[in-house]
This record gives sequence, structure tokens and C-alpha cells, in this order.
Amino acid sequence: MSNLTAKEDANVAIGDHAKDFQLKQVVTTNDNIIKLSDLRGKGVMLNFWATYCGPCKKEMPYMEKLYPEYKEKGIEILAVSVDATELVITNFVEEYDLTFPILHDKNSQVLDAYGIRPLPTTYFIDENGIVVERVLGELSLEKLEGYLKQIEPN
Repeated sequence: MSNLTAKEDANVAIGDHAKDFQLKQVVTTNDNIIKLSDLRGKGVMLNFWATYCGPCKKEMPYMEKLYPEYKEKGIEILAVSVDATELVITNFVEEYDLTFPILHDKNSQVLDAYGIRPLPTTYFIDENGIVVERVLGELSLEKLEGYLKQIEPN
């Protein structure tokens, strides 16, 4: 029996329910586990990235700049790193002074479930858990803000 169907089903498209997952948050004082479904009622920006990805490094400051304002408006930014070790992620977070939750997908389970190919890839999910936008590649500050406005909870 072929495993092809499972791979094809792995992609999460616009209009789909975002696939639930739970991952450990990096750079916290406790072992904080974040589960996507626990964020229902909020808009969620789900960003897949890695420290070795040039475009990822460019968009992180934009995410940090907008995070405080949009967090108050009911939006959470989750950045899922596919790096091999927590140490490189921690160093990156400290270098860029990031305050939004950084999650570690060390076995690429979530990456595979979403069918992520290029990094960065970003999903914008509304308060009901529905994917309203999927962006492959780097986001500019203006585009990022426009997408965040689309997922503001009512």
C-alpha cells in the first residue's frame, strides 16, 4: 500500500481548519507546551522558519515590531522553528530580542503535517481555526500588517 495519499493530505489550504498540534516553547522559564487549539477565539499567525533561512531573518523584526499591538487586539504569533537544536534557536531569539512564542518542531512533525516546502511559510488563521491566508516566502512589514488585520477577532 502506498503512503502517497497521506503526503498529499498533509497540505493545509486556505479555507481548511488548521491542523492542531502541540509543541514546546523555547526560551521560557518553564517547559511551556503550546497547543494550537487552545488559542481558539484568537487570530493566529503561524510562521514556519529556521535560523539558517535568510528571508526568515529579514521578517522576524517585522513580526516583533507588530506583536505588542496585535497581541492586544487578540492575535497570537507562533513561530515554529525546524532547527536541529534548541541552543541555536535560543541564541537567535536573544540576538533578535524576540518576545512572541517560539516553538521547536525538532522532529518536523508539524512541518510535515502542514506540507511545508519553502521557508518561511506563514499561515494566518482566524478565531475559528480556519486558514484565511497562506504565504510562501518572506513577508514585508506592510503585507504582514495587512494579513494580521484580516484575522483580528470580532
